[in-house]
Amino acid sequence: MDTIVIVLAVAVVLLALVMIAALFIVVRRTAGVAAPSGPSPEQLAEVKAEVNEELERARREAEEIRTKAERDAGEILQKSESLAESAALTRKEVEEEARLLKTELKELRSDLERRENRLAEREQRLDEEARRQAERARKLAETETELADRREDLERVAERRKEILERVAGLTADQAKAELVKEIENQAKREAALIVREIESDARKEGEKRACKIVTLAVQRVATEQTAESVVSVLHLPGDEMKGRIIGREGRNIRAFESTTGVNLIIDDTPEAVLLSCFDPVRRETARLTLEKLVLDGRIHPQRIEEAHERSKAEVRDLCVRAGEDALVELGITEMHPELITLLGQLRYRTSYGQNVLKHLIESAHIAGIMAAELRLDRDLVKRCALLHDIGKALTHEVEGSHAMIGAEIARRYGEHEDVVHAIEAHHNEVEVRTVEAVLTQAADAISGSRPGARRESLEAYVKRLERLEEIAQSYDGVDKVFAMQAGREIRVMVRPDNVDDIQAQVIARDVAKQVEEELTYPGQIRITVVRESRATEFAR
Repeated sequence: MDTIVIVLAVAVVLLALVMIAALFIVVRRTAGVAAPSGPSPEQLAEVKAEVNEELERARREAEEIRTKAERDAGEILQKSESLAESAALTRKEVEEEARLLKTELKELRSDLERRENRLAEREQRLDEEARRQAERARKLAETETELADRREDLERVAERRKEILERVAGLTADQAKAELVKEIENQAKREAALIVREIESDARKEGEKRACKIVTLAVQRVATEQTAESVVSVLHLPGDEMKGRIIGREGRNIRAFESTTGVNLIIDDTPEAVLLSCFDPVRRETARLTLEKLVLDGRIHPQRIEEAHERSKAEVRDLCVRAGEDALVELGITEMHPELITLLGQLRYRTSYGQNVLKHLIESAHIAGIMAAELRLDRDLVKRCALLHDIGKALTHEVEGSHAMIGAEIARRYGEHEDVVHAIEAHHNEVEVRTVEAVLTQAADAISGSRPGARRESLEAYVKRLERLEEIAQSYDGVDKVFAMQAGREIRVMVRPDNVDDIQAQVIARDVAKQVEEELTYPGQIRITVVRESRATEFAR
């Protein structure tokens, strides 16, 4: 409202100023004409008209100013009302927020009071617990002191008791303990020997089942090592950059090589070398020759791999035939089926316990021929039996069954004599031996496989193993003499009959066998035989 009053006052002032300006104009116009008798009526009319126009114009401007002032006043009034409303709302919000803050502050104060009360209670409980712990520690200290006193009393009583027992028994405590341990040990060994005898008596009734289980376990023990030896070949490369060419773009060459040859190609961090792995020795040798040709040529791609593989297959086939023919020439054997000669040559790439199978067959044939000549038997027939007794090993991975039965079937298919077939199928006692030729074949096979240095170990290791076998058996009480026999496959232990009874002899045999199993590594099995001989001696005087 104050603003409206100010605006109206300004409008009145402006109107007065306009009227004063109009009068000033009239005076200025009349000042230039001097009339002794005053202004004429026309001049007065003009002045009046001008004054009226100025007044009318001033009135209109004053009206416009008043209208504008009223409009501005209305707007100002509306703004004032809206500001008043917003101020009222703001005040209400502030009051509400202040109320909420007061409520929250009151709750926080209550919570703080509760926490202070809980802390006070907890401090009180902790003080009580500390007092109880101190009391418990005091009691424990008293108990420990009392226990220490009792322990000293018990030790003095035990020492007096020990002195009395030693004085009565005539033995020290260590001597009595040793005697007791020895007696318990002998008693336990006797009971164990009796239990073992009963168990073995029951086991003999299931001989075939037990034998199959033992053979299966023996095969399992040596399977990993034998496989690692016989299924891997190494090819040396001129440089490590050749490995990238062998692999090819995105492995194209290595996939083509493995699919063509059927052999796994292993490329690892070994410098300038790759591994070829396959259970078939002939296939592995073919792949080795193929890769060797590719490396020498330098051009490695799928088509080139197939061409090199075909040439290597023909080369390996020729080598197998040549190796078989050389074996026949060396032994003086003639007239053998070409397929048997090829299979015989394939054995040059196979080993058994580190011994080359083809050389083993040739050696067995020579040994069998010598024994046949001493017995005045047919040398050619016996040599033929010994040469072909492991022919089935060339196909053991392709045909189901043992190599003896497979070899007999192959020999029968290709027209070999029935005595030769029987010697092949009976050389591992899978068929009952019926002929002398079969017995000589078994003997020649055993001699060739068990001679020093033939399989797995060198002569030096063989001698050390025999010496260790004798040392193990000699270390037991009551043993008189020990002999390692049959190339270390049997240990003959002679015991003193006065110191060792029959049950103790059985215990010694089992202990020796257990120690040999734990300390030594050997092919096949070792028999431990304990001999106890009773002798009665008198003198005639």
